[in-house]
Amino acid sequence: NYSSVVRLDLGTVVPSLAGPKRPQDRIDLDRLSTTFTDLFSRPTAENGFNQPAARLNETYPTPSGLNLRHGDVLIAAITSCTNTSNPGVLLAAGLLAKKAVEAGLRVSPHIKTSLAPGSRIVTEYLTKAGLLPYLEQLGFHVAAYGCTTCIGNAGDLAPEINEAIIEQDLVCAAVLSGNRNFEARIHPNIRANFLASPPLVVAYAIAGNVTRDLMNEPVGQTPDGRDVHLRDIWPAVHEVQALMHHAMNGEAFRANYAQVRDNPGALWAEARGVSGQVYTWPESTYIARPPFFDHFEQAPPASVPPIRGARVMALFGDSITTDHISPAGTIKSSSPAGQYLQAHGVKQVDFNSYGSRRGNHEVMVRGTFANVRIKNLMLPPREDGSREEGGWTLHQPSGERMTIYDAAMRYVADGVPTVIFGGEEYGTGSSRDWAAKGTQLLGIQAVVARSFERIHRANLVGMGVLPLQFLGKDSWQTLELTGTEVIDVELGEEIEPQAEVHLCITRASGQVDRVAVRLRIDTPIEVSYYQHGGILPFVLRQLLAP
Repeated sequence: NYSSVVRLDLGTVVPSLAGPKRPQDRIDLDRLSTTFTDLFSRPTAENGFNQPAARLNETYPTPSGLNLRHGDVLIAAITSCTNTSNPGVLLAAGLLAKKAVEAGLRVSPHIKTSLAPGSRIVTEYLTKAGLLPYLEQLGFHVAAYGCTTCIGNAGDLAPEINEAIIEQDLVCAAVLSGNRNFEARIHPNIRANFLASPPLVVAYAIAGNVTRDLMNEPVGQTPDGRDVHLRDIWPAVHEVQALMHHAMNGEAFRANYAQVRDNPGALWAEARGVSGQVYTWPESTYIARPPFFDHFEQAPPASVPPIRGARVMALFGDSITTDHISPAGTIKSSSPAGQYLQAHGVKQVDFNSYGSRRGNHEVMVRGTFANVRIKNLMLPPREDGSREEGGWTLHQPSGERMTIYDAAMRYVADGVPTVIFGGEEYGTGSSRDWAAKGTQLLGIQAVVARSFERIHRANLVGMGVLPLQFLGKDSWQTLELTGTEVIDVELGEEIEPQAEVHLCITRASGQVDRVAVRLRIDTPIEVSYYQHGGILPFVLRQLLAP
């Protein structure tokens, strides 16, 4: 018997999107245009794009005669394993496409459109409902089943569009029904990425630019010049419900999944494995024997090696995501990972993505902190106050500018440990294991931040990397760190969960500061993981124990 009542005013519920850089940044649909306009000229520290406001409405022609503008939608994708599992929104997208096609609306051919359901069932019920042909007429052909645009597998843009974006510093957009939209995840050159429902993806593909207010301005025009608004083509609830029976067909699901057991296909039948208890590692740039058990000994270390004389690898701001730490999408040819692949005979057209090569540690460690949008604040600002992007650092004490990977390998060769400093929400985003694995393989022994995302903190401990949290209002900024300091970590004789420990900071001037921080090893079992060098050697020793 509950006495409290929750009242919901449906009049306050409005359609929304999320973006342009984080999935938690919700935007009411009628405010997307003004939000983008505002962020266009805001500094990057305020989640903006740091552009002169006067540039917003300028046009930039390409050699083929295409005129590009800031805010242009260049990728429109109905994608994501979760969103495409909802037949209501998929049928709504198909109905909106039907109404749009019947009104004579079209999608500009330069916009990269795709439909990537998580299951073949979606294709089946859209076909039976008679809606797939209308989606295809607007360019939303079925591209694949599984992860595509949401994890950076949309494929590249036309070369002239890439060139225009880079040369003119354009802020263009992607609209997708995905789960994540962190910087450089969708495409390295598309800086504004918005998460939307499938019908809104279709609507923005037609509109062509996120500065168009779809609640008040027309989506497009009919061939005879009549305005068509979103309300004219948005499907009613009863229209969606009338087609729902096509998606609620249990027999179709049973027949579809029976193929996995009864007739998986010729490609699967041709796959051959090896026999025996030990895996034979192939010569491959996709999979390689990982080094996590190199130098393994059955007995754990007698004591945890101290962190002494560590150098600072990077100084990061707030909201460093696991996509910043370990990107899943495009591999740049000039990056350490791209150079590695080329040295092993892989052409750029065959690079694929970091996500597809996650079985090869040589690629993934080179991709760690290699996101094209990450900003290491150790590097001095440019003349206009902006910050250099990409996985760069200043090697210490030489001050030489180089990639984080190259600096890490130099530090490892010299026997010098390294640490990372971050701000709030370090490790937010997808729970990507390689964000912690790559950090460990770079030789980084501790991450000191204002706060940690829950799963990434645990993953760092699991890989034997020490997470430390500033106390009170302390931060690397308030401590006026520059990256030239030498860091010691004083853990004490016994490691206790969430204990107060100390950083000993030796500055270039010779001044020494001792700063209290919170040890973010939170539980006794995590203490054991760390003492064993990580969860992998801990588990192996448990298995080998007599």
